[in-house]
Amino acid sequence: MPGGRLTYEERGRIAAGLAQGLGHAEIARRLGRPASTVSREVARNGGDRRYRANLAQQAAQWRSRRRPAPPRPETPADDLPELHEFEERFTRTMIATGVPAMPARVLTCLYTSAAGSLTPTDLVAALHVSPASVSKAAAWLADRGFLWRETEGRRLRYRLDDQAFYHAWRASIAGMDAWADLTRQGADLLGDDTPAGARLRDSSRFFAYLRRDMADAAEHWRRITGSGGAQDAPRET
Repeated sequence: MPGGRLTYEERGRIAAGLAQGLGHAEIARRLGRPASTVSREVARNGGDRRYRANLAQQAAQWRSRRRPAPPRPETPADDLPELHEFEERFTRTMIATGVPAMPARVLTCLYTSAAGSLTPTDLVAALHVSPASVSKAAAWLADRGFLWRETEGRRLRYRLDDQAFYHAWRASIAGMDAWADLTRQGADLLGDDTPAGARLRDSSRFFAYLRRDMADAAEHWRRITGSGGAQDAPRET
């Protein structure tokens, strides 16, 4: 049902839609789901090219088993100036590496919270911003697999994914794939004997090399730590 957890059947329809070349918005429309739900589901489970319904279902079951009971409301540690200084550096580092300012601030709050989850009201109070700003930032983070939304009765809560940066790294690998493919197409179109074609070919090789290097690092991390869960088991290509 819309707003509830995705079923295995829905995941199968997402996989079928991706195989047909449909966009996330169109797949979501056919499912009767928000586009952000589909985008988050795909990003969390390997991206458009590597999404598999069975592995996504296994990953969801794995996360549900690990999910702790809803925590009690927590009070920010206002008496820890060292923590606040760390939070500022954490936020600045994320902004410097490409995360927009408000999503960076929200992610910092989640990372340094005791339970790794906060309500919109908690975030509004902690950051002194509007509910709309928090909602927009949370949507940006959810679309990239950093967090997910859950409800406690009628109360919304944002929960940090335990492997948030791991999933972001996996999404970056998909981005390298896309750039390698696009620049290769440009090189094929213009020809290696033209300056532009040669430039695009070099770029394609660079992105392909970077993608392989990133994928090897992610797989090594998964093997030695068990990070990522079932959704990052070896996939068909």
